Amino acid sequence: MSTYTHSVTVFCGSRLGNKPIYQQAAKDLGTGLVQHNLRLVFGGGNVGIMGEISNTMIDLNGAVKGIIPKFLQKKEGEHSRLTDLIITEDMHTRKQILYNEADAFLCLPGGIGTFDEFFEILTWKHLQLHNKPIIIVNIDNWAEIVIKQLHIIVEQDFADSSILELFEIIDDVPSTLNRLKEVLV
Repeated sequence: MSTYTHSVTVFCGSRLGNKPIYQQAAKDLGTGLVQHNLRLVFGGGNVGIMGEISNTMIDLNGAVKGIIPKFLQKKEGEHSRLTDLIITEDMHTRKQILYNEADAFLCLPGGIGTFDEFFEILTWKHLQLHNKPIIIVNIDNWAEIVIKQLHIIVEQDFADSSILELFEIIDDVPSTLNRLKEVLV
């Protein structure tokens, strides 16, 4: 396993989605994290986008830490190749570790679990419980409707416009990696 300078928690799908560009973005991110000496912290499963990122990094001797609750071990296929895996009792403990281990957060294509984690960490930042970078990696506009909904929340005065400054939207992996170099100093 390689040494690393910072840890990046990645929220992403336990499924691959229906576009090959998502899977390629996951592989590119895994490769880029290794090249930039960044450790991946993720949900610990061996499926979907999360499996693609972690397997790519393991193949390249990258630093990877997985956190998975007991009840998901069978469903998401506990990652047997991980040397750093924490098994938790529940989702809340898993999420707390994911958040504590991060120097930055990335949201890649995924479903409701990905958005659950994004909204929780965004809320925590809004409440000033952390000030870590949050980046939506908006591959092929997969998060467009959620981003639009955040603007609607502001337009309808359910939140101050400052919430839109708490995260960044970047459309591709190379630009995301460049941004991580800037913010993780």
